[in-house]
Amino acid sequence: MHDLAPLCALSGAEPRVDVVAGVTLTENPTLTLASVMARQGHEAACRGHLSALLEGPIPEPGKAILHEPEASFWMGPDQWMVGAPSTTHEDLAAQLRLRFGNTASITEQTDAWVCYDMRGHDIEDAIRLCANIDIDQMQTGDAQRTVIHYMGVYVLRRDPATWLRILGPRSSAKSLHHALVTAMRAAL
Repeated sequence: MHDLAPLCALSGAEPRVDVVAGVTLTENPTLTLASVMARQGHEAACRGHLSALLEGPIPEPGKAILHEPEASFWMGPDQWMVGAPSTTHEDLAAQLRLRFGNTASITEQTDAWVCYDMRGHDIEDAIRLCANIDIDQMQTGDAQRTVIHYMGVYVLRRDPATWLRILGPRSSAKSLHHALVTAMRAAL
């Protein structure tokens, strides 16, 4: 019989936490993700379902809706990523399929992405060194697609002064982690 144990993206049994000059970078394995893509001819209905889920407007280009427990950000025309805590939404994709029916294609994304939460003052200094975005103009609820160390990532502003969420490819989790920690050490 197999004796399997879940591992975080950085191969540890527990999430990795790095602290540099009061800024904390935490691997976040508790986020469940699913992509939502409106099916042709059902765009309005899909948008309606997403709006009901988020209890308000849906994310427009460059934006995220930080509704709890679900949150969502815009990925492309009629495409969004939805995230929620794994403790309450382990089967997020299945829950969304029931809600959206045939109006959207829902794809499980949790194991395709790694999530890092960067918290603390002066986090902008670290991001300026590794991402080509105007971090000083990002407000709470902004979501930008960019490149960090040749990897396509999303940077979400969760709090205007102290919290960024960075989502990148899980297959490059260690490289992304290295780039972020190196930028923190250089900037802070």
